[in-house]
Amino acid sequence: MPTWIVTGGAGFIGSNFIRFALRERPDLRLVNLDLLTYAGNLENLKGVPEDRHTFLCADICDADAVREAIPDGAEALLNFAAETHVDRSILGPHAFVRTNVLGTQVVLDVAREKRVKRFLQVSTDEVYGSLDPDDPPFTEDGRLAPSSPYAASKAAADMFVLAAHRTWGQDVVITRCSNNYGPHQFPEKLLPLMLSNALEDKPLPVYGDGRQVRDWIHTDDHSRALLAAVERGRSGAIYNIGARDERQNIDVVRELLRQLGKPESLIRFVKDRPGHDRRYAMDPTRIEAELGWQPQVPFEEGLAATIRWYRENQEWWRRIKDGSYREFYEKWYGNR
Repeated sequence: MPTWIVTGGAGFIGSNFIRFALRERPDLRLVNLDLLTYAGNLENLKGVPEDRHTFLCADICDADAVREAIPDGAEALLNFAAETHVDRSILGPHAFVRTNVLGTQVVLDVAREKRVKRFLQVSTDEVYGSLDPDDPPFTEDGRLAPSSPYAASKAAADMFVLAAHRTWGQDVVITRCSNNYGPHQFPEKLLPLMLSNALEDKPLPVYGDGRQVRDWIHTDDHSRALLAAVERGRSGAIYNIGARDERQNIDVVRELLRQLGKPESLIRFVKDRPGHDRRYAMDPTRIEAELGWQPQVPFEEGLAATIRWYRENQEWWRRIKDGSYREFYEKWYGNR
């Protein structure tokens, strides 16, 4: 049975990938390393088959812990582990340097030492910076111009990954994806925050004029792209992932309210955050041409499914908002 290592698999994108990969690859076994910081949530992994998924609470900056967790000769390691929230990076950038840069280097080193066949770095469109309204979408050959400490830390991590490929011939692939949405997304991000607030009839805080443009993609389409990249991607390649679906944040919020049957009077425009990028757009031509990947979830359909999930799983996001979800972690971790 092939074994893949997933770091950060208790977070939003990582846990959705675990569910997707185990469903699509019945012969696959996953080892999941996650430190369970504030955005890591073991409840995201409820129902995952225990005979094919092993969870280990570990810090990717701890080389000994990573070394102990990774079996020799594993087929692949997918590095999802990261501090990701831009607002938090503005308030405290050092944690982002530690996890996103140092942690990536540690995992790279151990993967090479343990002869892991392929290393996939899960990056972000934010490394490219901001686009003007008439600019073409980002390509993989575009210059890196990160605006936030978060984006800068991810850009630095990408450079270390490419350096490992060029210096030691390590088999690496980098993916850079646009804005994800779907189930299990921590409710500090735009869509789950707006959705959970609207379900509670609370104000929806929208930064600035709300006309920031993002390319929205359902997490299942991202997982599908990651599966293609780890299995068939070209060594040393970077693949942009996007749905070619650019929308202003305010339009996403209005469509959310429309589907919920809630009034737009809930919207509250608030002071914009520092260095807020105006527009992201990804050109996924390379992954489409080389790997045959295409997005399959239309935005309105994916949004409706996401709304349905948040309606049906209100205990999940309410426990996050009131902090009680950490009790699940404390109980689990205290018994080990």
